[in-house]
Amino acid sequence: MKTRLENQIAIVTGSSSGNGRAIALTLSSAGATVICTDLNKNARKEGYEEDIEIDTDDVIRRQGGQAVYFQADVRCASEIENLVTRTVSEFGRLDIMVNNAGVFTGLNTILEEAEEGYDSVMAVNAKGVWLCCKSAIAQMLKQEPLESGSRGKIVNISSAAALIGQGRHHAYSASKAAVVNLTRNLAVMYGPQRININAVCPGLVPTALTRPTTPETEQWHEVVLQNSPWPRLGTPQDVAHCVLFLASPEAEWVTGIALPVDGGVSAK
Repeated sequence: MKTRLENQIAIVTGSSSGNGRAIALTLSSAGATVICTDLNKNARKEGYEEDIEIDTDDVIRRQGGQAVYFQADVRCASEIENLVTRTVSEFGRLDIMVNNAGVFTGLNTILEEAEEGYDSVMAVNAKGVWLCCKSAIAQMLKQEPLESGSRGKIVNISSAAALIGQGRHHAYSASKAAVVNLTRNLAVMYGPQRININAVCPGLVPTALTRPTTPETEQWHEVVLQNSPWPRLGTPQDVAHCVLFLASPEAEWVTGIALPVDGGVSAK
């Protein structure tokens, strides 16, 4: 039986921990060969993964999938260009690009945030996605469409913070809002060339990135649930399932959306 992403080649940035790790594992389970990309191969020690001592690409291979790790800094154009070139050289094409790498500098008012902090957040969360989209689109335009009709799928990881006003993470929210509108513009531009470009907007889920804002107390969980229409907390797997749909043949006629995955928080 053919799997949903059989024979497809996927790059996942920021794949060593958190949402990126869950996305890489989920795409692999659907049959994709996954190029795991991050600044560091090892998972962040403050993460929640049960197998945190095992690198993502190694987890995939132990589960019978195909994966490699290529180091790359999403802030550097030449490294991203080399990442895509190396992927195509070794695997023949690029079918899926998941731009997940991101940073979060904590909860601050705009008066507390330093200019350097704003610049660093925008460099990774906004410019990094822009650079990855640019290199992925350049490659996908060279490719013949798959049987499903798409030349390639790009999924950008934004945030529910891009869709609503929450306060106290202004640089982060601005960077993720930039991702949403970049996604829409690119989808309009490259839809005629059959490249699907969508965004996923996760709410607060437990990862190494969010641990500083997610204290492990029953009281905190109650506060989060009070703000969420859905009666449980989210997980990286919830995010990964939505990425899988947007990367799959079933989403061939879906492009330009910003999909909230937040238990309904952004609907309030």
